[in-house]
Amino acid sequence: MNEDILINITPQETRVALILQGAVQELHIERTLTRGLAGNIYLGKVVRVLPGMQSAFIDIGLERAAFLHVADIWEARNHEGANGALAAPTPIEKLLFDGQVLTVQVIKDPIGTKGARLSTQISIAGRMLVYLPQDQHIGISQKIEKEADREHLRARLQNLLPKEEKGGYIVRTQAEEALDSDLAADVDYLRKTWNTIVQGARTKPPTTLLYQDLNLAQRVLRDFVHEETATIQVDSRENYNMLVEFAQVYTPSVLARLTHYTGERPLFDLYGVEEEILRALGRRVDLKSGGYLIVDQTEAMTTIDVNTGGYVGGRNFADTIFKTNLEAAHAIARQLRLRNLGGIIILDFIDMENNEHRNAVLAELKKTLARDRTKVSVSGFSALGLVEMTRKRTRESLAHILCEPCPACSGKGQVKTSRTICYEILRELLREAKQFNPREFRIVASQEVIDLFLEEESQHLAMLGDFIGKRISLQVEKGYHQEQYDVILM
Repeated sequence: MNEDILINITPQETRVALILQGAVQELHIERTLTRGLAGNIYLGKVVRVLPGMQSAFIDIGLERAAFLHVADIWEARNHEGANGALAAPTPIEKLLFDGQVLTVQVIKDPIGTKGARLSTQISIAGRMLVYLPQDQHIGISQKIEKEADREHLRARLQNLLPKEEKGGYIVRTQAEEALDSDLAADVDYLRKTWNTIVQGARTKPPTTLLYQDLNLAQRVLRDFVHEETATIQVDSRENYNMLVEFAQVYTPSVLARLTHYTGERPLFDLYGVEEEILRALGRRVDLKSGGYLIVDQTEAMTTIDVNTGGYVGGRNFADTIFKTNLEAAHAIARQLRLRNLGGIIILDFIDMENNEHRNAVLAELKKTLARDRTKVSVSGFSALGLVEMTRKRTRESLAHILCEPCPACSGKGQVKTSRTICYEILRELLREAKQFNPREFRIVASQEVIDLFLEEESQHLAMLGDFIGKRISLQVEKGYHQEQYDVILM
């Protein structure tokens, strides 16, 4: 199955869409002002060590201090105990102290109210290799399964390394077909990059950015392109030329597939990506069969509910449910990638009594999730008929990038009714009348609330005015949303 990659670039934003069989599978967005930090290397300064949590807060020059756990401190994990076995991690209070300066790398972007997560084990990604300057191990990508191929790659790389090399490497899948000259060029690039970082750490002040990962368009050429990628279309002439220059040095194999899109119609409109973005921000996802998904994203987890909707096909009701769940399994896998949903995910398929049907749906889900480049773990059906899964969260979801909480409902997804607000105002008037003695009370509220006071709730308002012995006037404020009001003492 051929995959197309679309790159839409403006000065403020880069957007990438991965298209498979005409459908958008993934969306990646990087904004100039809010570019992701994962992979960046900083000279950090310890702000506070927390022995009880075995963690520390590190200032790397961001709005919020970043977070470093003892498990992510390379020195804490890599020391030997008795008989050469790895000992328990050294307590963090014996490794760090307030004001200490150290080189750290962001392994997880800030998400919500959480600061960035850091590690002191540095890794620098190249085209075919990942460099681990503090480690001497040579690892091979798990996607290269044959042991003979793994050992051959390990031996080839070992022969290419300089004698003075003290670091380690992870061989990526792209290296499987690479020439020795390509591997040697990658080694040279990575070593030069690390030397620049080391020199910067010696000479620059704390909170300095020492290394920044490639931008999104460049990472596409390095990380996203594979044997099934048919075309990479870029709609900016200037950036197309820049990517060609980058590809000539680092990814020459993708040059033949890299094209400049010059059509009159916007690239994302041509492939229906803009419409797909709008749909990916909604709660409801319609299935071709007539069924649908409801996707609810919270701070702690995401829940996806499967419903049959108007689908009445199949020989019997059990068959209808089975076919809907099979279609939902494909849609769920796509929505997770499209919306970049991470963390704990709970899937509520329609109840199936047949164990064969359950196993088939679970197998189909795992099969479709296999295309996901993000780490995914799926459990079986629980006693309540739910499927629990996790998807590694490394960056903000699509909704968190493009949206913000509604000012009316503050993210609840619902607002109080006009009648509820009317009754709140009546109670507020009664409280105010017991404490103050104004000439008049004035209610300032939205059009919907004022209309209700003038019509159905007019009798209650008049009764309250008689009870407190004060005049009550009404004023519409067009800028107020339904829950917003003021009671003014005149």
